Amino acid sequence: MDAMTQATAFAVPTIAGVHPALSRLQDPRLLREMAYIDGRWIGAELDNRFEVRDPASGLIVAHVAHLGSDGAAQAVDAAAGALPAWKALLPQERAAYLRTWYELICEAREDLALLMTLEQGKPLAESLGEISYAASFVEWYAEEAKRLNVESVTSHLPGAEMFVRREALGVAALLTPWNFPSAMLTRKAAAALAAGCTVVAHPSSYTPLSALALAELAERAGIPAGVFNIVTGDAEPIANRFCDDERVRVVSFTGSTEIGRKIAARCAGTMKRLVMELGGHAPLLVFDDANLDKAVEIAMAAKFATSGQDCLAANRIYVQRSIYEDFCEAYGKRIAALKVGPGLEADTEIGPLMHANAASKAQAQIDDAVTRGARQVTGAAASVGPLYVMPTLLADVPDEALIMSEETFAPVAAVTPFDTEEEVVSRANATEYGLVAYVVTENGARALRLGRALDYGMVAVNRVKITGAPIPFGGMKQSGVGREGSRHGLEAFTDLKYLCLDIN
Repeated sequence: MDAMTQATAFAVPTIAGVHPALSRLQDPRLLREMAYIDGRWIGAELDNRFEVRDPASGLIVAHVAHLGSDGAAQAVDAAAGALPAWKALLPQERAAYLRTWYELICEAREDLALLMTLEQGKPLAESLGEISYAASFVEWYAEEAKRLNVESVTSHLPGAEMFVRREALGVAALLTPWNFPSAMLTRKAAAALAAGCTVVAHPSSYTPLSALALAELAERAGIPAGVFNIVTGDAEPIANRFCDDERVRVVSFTGSTEIGRKIAARCAGTMKRLVMELGGHAPLLVFDDANLDKAVEIAMAAKFATSGQDCLAANRIYVQRSIYEDFCEAYGKRIAALKVGPGLEADTEIGPLMHANAASKAQAQIDDAVTRGARQVTGAAASVGPLYVMPTLLADVPDEALIMSEETFAPVAAVTPFDTEEEVVSRANATEYGLVAYVVTENGARALRLGRALDYGMVAVNRVKITGAPIPFGGMKQSGVGREGSRHGLEAFTDLKYLCLDIN
């Protein structure tokens, strides 16, 4: 499932009552169960709530207000009303609000990470890392807000002066996923707010608590009413209202390519700007000149972060034949040693998946690959719960296996051999996706060749971590439209306006 799919019941027992781990919150006010619209927390009067559950245990963490199309319209009303004043602020003034928000996020890092692990399931260490990552976008755009400069154009007309400036697009609708519930919101929202847009956001119904906690901190930062709004509830009616409303001028979405296509079609009638980070099916190419230990380390990090639930995950691992068996042996040992368990347990490296459909899809991909001749090297041990998939290595996976063509959101690594550079580039590019590719080689010329030859928006050579606030994140082909992060992510929320002055 994805950011556009409503929450459904988990395949685990319902256990009523307050989740015991909530007692660890240093600031209990960060646990919010109401939507945040026009500077007010709304929804307390609603009988209709949806449950947020801990995927590790099935325990209920919160009951969140279930708004629909009318709530989305109310949020757009608020954002449209707040737009003129927010847009008119000096960039330094908007930057000051963002800077305060950033500082509050940093101060609340441990509580925000705890809430994230409770609703998303990822290991606490990863949640702590995501909060720092999320905060970095707010800090970056607080600084970039002051750098949207007017451009002077050399006149081609006598007696004329020409200028080009960037102006805020207007109300920005943000649709965010469950796998990175804080970072995907701040990456979008901080850029939109810095540009002078006001925001209406819908977080995944699996993970609304992270977004609502960020709204609480935005309120404390003094961000004016109506500038930043969070609408909780079923995705489809809320997103459709955003897409249909002419006052919403830009929609930024992170989720599946399938849902991205539907949003694009829905937005066509009002000619909205689209910023989309869609599906990924990343290849990892390991050449025989690579350092084997380094290659295995890169493969571990590229595949198993967020328990494999990452659009940047290396789903198709191609290893040159002369080192293939050695790689599989070393990789299998590392995978088998991963600690599986609840995200709040010490040293957990692989947590539960988000929902039952993800677990069943992963098992279907494993079964299909084995049926087609793949070897299951690891992953046969009994699972520790209904939403867990044991870390799995599949070797000798043929290209026609489902796992080689479908995006894999699980801790399942598919490895296959290759012989030549030309062959592996062709196989790596044979997909509709084009988000990120990984290369491990000690040959500098090859690294440069592959940087050009691979049809991906981002290429990582001999490393995994490449993202961050200063870089333009995004993909080619069916993996997205536009870029997030960097000055390009700020400019995505602006329109160019040309001014021609007669000076005679």
